[in-house]
Amino acid sequence: MKNLFGLIVVIFVSAISQNALADRFDKEDIKRVRSIEVTALDSVDGYHKKYKIPDENLNDIFAAKIDSLLNSWYMQNVFEMPAGTELFDSASLVSIPDSVYIERLQEIESFVDLSYNKTVRNFIELYTQRRRDQVEMMLGLASYYFPIFEEMLDKHDLPMELKYMAIIESALNPVARSRANAVGLWQFMYGTGKMYKLEIGTYVDERRDPVKATEAAVLYLKDLYKIYKNWHLVIAAYNCGPGNVNKAIRRSGGERDYWSIYYRLPRETRGYVPAFIAAAYVMTNYHQHNLSPRYPDFPIVTDTIMINSYLHFEQVAEVIGTPIEALRALNPQYRMDIIPAKENKPYALKIPIETVASFIDNEEAVYALNRDQYFPNNEIINPKSSTTAYPTDIQGKDKLYYTVKSGDNLGYISEWFRVRASDLRYWNNIHNNLIRVGQKLAVYVPQGQADFYADVNRMNFAEKQAFKKKTPVTSASAQVQTTASGEFVLYTVRRGDNLWSIARKFPGVSNNDILKWNNISNANKLQVGQKLKIQPRG
Repeated sequence: MKNLFGLIVVIFVSAISQNALADRFDKEDIKRVRSIEVTALDSVDGYHKKYKIPDENLNDIFAAKIDSLLNSWYMQNVFEMPAGTELFDSASLVSIPDSVYIERLQEIESFVDLSYNKTVRNFIELYTQRRRDQVEMMLGLASYYFPIFEEMLDKHDLPMELKYMAIIESALNPVARSRANAVGLWQFMYGTGKMYKLEIGTYVDERRDPVKATEAAVLYLKDLYKIYKNWHLVIAAYNCGPGNVNKAIRRSGGERDYWSIYYRLPRETRGYVPAFIAAAYVMTNYHQHNLSPRYPDFPIVTDTIMINSYLHFEQVAEVIGTPIEALRALNPQYRMDIIPAKENKPYALKIPIETVASFIDNEEAVYALNRDQYFPNNEIINPKSSTTAYPTDIQGKDKLYYTVKSGDNLGYISEWFRVRASDLRYWNNIHNNLIRVGQKLAVYVPQGQADFYADVNRMNFAEKQAFKKKTPVTSASAQVQTTASGEFVLYTVRRGDNLWSIARKFPGVSNNDILKWNNISNANKLQVGQKLKIQPRG
């Protein structure tokens, strides 16, 4: 009877508690409260503090963002892409005990609390098991971008681990653009970018400038910390805006702890802090999961040259021998390969450190090369003006026509043909990204690749999305002629070529091989039309 009385009391108290909860939450909230099972542990205080939070899998949002990185034009051009990339969503996962993850997180020196729970675990497994190729690319890009982030964070006395936010924001893609039109490594919206003094115009978008966008992001984080005094709330506010965080705090009765306002935040933001913690984990412990950095094809060690007159990337590429793809990768802020510099408004140009001396020695030649063609009367021709003529031909490129289908946009088309949307606009005199069904667009692809892209016009949307993952094939007849002996092929140097870009066309062939086979002593003295002997490997 005594036990029965105790049971009745417990049921009665439980009912009162349930009614109290009902006054504060709606039915959906009560259902969520009942589902709470996961314990989160606070790494800063040595895993003493405990929170109870939902066990929620938000991997779908961030998996899509990571996958878009792999298929972007930028990543296709700065990495040697694998022939096919498998995604392991349905594969069996290697199970690692929670205690191992907790111990490894605790070993990371971090001023920002690195809590652990099942939501964090889901993201760790996404990074280390389901999206390994993409994470290895990000590890390679980190070797270039993280020193930039760390310098800015140190300058403004902010925690170094905030650099991992860029993993979540853009997957370290400096030209990333979200569906909401946030741009760059740090995903600045237009208004926020202007508020933090970033230049956003026809030729320059400093949201894509790794240095200037990073400083703007650090200043924004600093301002948010003055408001919240809590790094989890700062990180959440960076993602969804202070307004959404303030509403979540108010609806939670003034709670100022991220896990307490968790379900009051937008769904993507709920996953943002756990994804950040998981990124900090994987970028520190990748070797524990047999992940290896895959380094990009652009040079990691660079120097900066200040430009004080109009300059086109092709002028630089032709004189100093740096591939135009490398210049674009190192200087993503220049939207049309044009640096609109003037004496009273210089701009920075990053180039590989080994080419700095060549640029300085040949600076006058760089500016003078085909200047009347690029900048007639020392002016930039506005490619969006109504008087701009369609280009009739581009040397070293094959010309195709693509017929616009229902559902197409310039972003999709540029990905399918591996060109830039700004080039499509220029080639076709397009204003404000407006295209119409049935419109024929001129597209210029690398010489010898017309056959590879010829079938795009006949594909449906799903086939074109799959096609963009394929590695372009260049027609051998367009590139080379076989010598009489058959041991070597003859390659004709085209405008914009250099030893690096030529060697990439022949797997296994290096710059030094080409120098040796052709008795070349100065790699910067290649001439358009020059014939080079090349011995293909395998």
